[in-house]
Amino acid sequence: METAIAGAGPTGLYTAVALARRGHRVTVVDRDGGPAPDGTWQRRGVMQFHHPHGVRQQVVEALEAEMPDVRDALLAAGATVSLVPAANGRPAMAIGLRCRRSLFEQVLRGTARTQPGVTLVRGHVDDVLRSRGRAAGLRVDGRELGAELVINASGRSGRLADDLRAPGETADCGLAYVSRHYALRPGAEQGPVNNPIGLMNRFAGYLSAVFLQDNRTVSVLLARRSADRELAGLRSPSAFEAAVRLVPGLDAWTDPGRSEPISPVLPGGHLHNSYRGQLTEQGRVGLPGLIHLGDAVCTTNPTAGRGIATSLLQAHRLVRTLGTDAEAAALELDAWCTGWIRPWFDDHMTWDPDQVAQLAGDDVGLSRPLTSGHIVAAAEADSSLMRVVGPYLSMTALPATLAEVEPAARAMYASGWRPPMPAGPSRDDLADLIRRTTPVTV
Repeated sequence: METAIAGAGPTGLYTAVALARRGHRVTVVDRDGGPAPDGTWQRRGVMQFHHPHGVRQQVVEALEAEMPDVRDALLAAGATVSLVPAANGRPAMAIGLRCRRSLFEQVLRGTARTQPGVTLVRGHVDDVLRSRGRAAGLRVDGRELGAELVINASGRSGRLADDLRAPGETADCGLAYVSRHYALRPGAEQGPVNNPIGLMNRFAGYLSAVFLQDNRTVSVLLARRSADRELAGLRSPSAFEAAVRLVPGLDAWTDPGRSEPISPVLPGGHLHNSYRGQLTEQGRVGLPGLIHLGDAVCTTNPTAGRGIATSLLQAHRLVRTLGTDAEAAALELDAWCTGWIRPWFDDHMTWDPDQVAQLAGDDVGLSRPLTSGHIVAAAEADSSLMRVVGPYLSMTALPATLAEVEPAARAMYASGWRPPMPAGPSRDDLADLIRRTTPVTV
């Protein structure tokens, strides 16, 4: 089947390679031409490209099912397996890869570039071609690219074929962040960690994190309420470096004797949770032969690291179930996403406002069911809850399963227990530091 894919991010590239290996002829269109000859890659217009990412085990399993050579190439290029250590008679468990988004895309793009049946085209997708009530390809920079199947993998900010499905739902996550990549110096040991991903802490008014990555690199992150304009000053390199030297844990990782920065300070904002299915408001496929995929269907708060996982879960489902009837495939995918992808969107729609309220200093509310973040925090104090919370954290069980342990977690909060907060500078301390370290512009 002649297939045209709009978007050469992880979703588009994975789908292209998987379909080509099943006999399709695939053309992938993206306005980004890929890495420069020296290996650098700006990826303009894709803010999240340079920020930390979670390559979860669902992503690894999708690769193993369709293109194990890509998994092997990632490991050969310096990615490492992220493991939950063995404990209480349970063996160690792989939960994903430690890998930068840039490395992930470089390896996947390299595979697509050499894959028989895949053609990469640089250009801007203007619209979906329509003929006799069906998708007939893409209009690229004013020229027609014919296809029997069109896949919209244009990403979270894409507006392709907006008129062909219901508007969907969207909400601001309420968070913004800044991050910077560092490389460990030769022979330097790692800094402190408190989970398999790296180091994550909540302080009074902000969050801090260190994400372990490939090739002895880490990404250091500070997150704030998007409404907290004073802490937006952390995007200043002088303020960011002063802050990470002050925050416990981050200070150890960014010690000049242990690591050196290898990227600018990178701001991240305008973060949204969104969900938009395949169908029109009347419940029909808007244009037979057109399928929306990846971030074009669902985006979630990136601080949870679910984005590539929810996208490749969709892509893998599509390539496994796609037959000769693209309209039936769109209906099947829409129903499957409603059951298996939308719950992660719904989870953020309830938890994110609570997380923002916590950062503003509000106490947990007990007049309604606890949201997932409060239950996870309780499980860190009562390990018996991890029987249910663990599968949720690894995305092997849906958020609704947390209802089983919600009463136990609620009882903990009702008793007066609250998650302990590590010692460290407060939000006001960081705001004062920003005022003292940021150059005054006239």
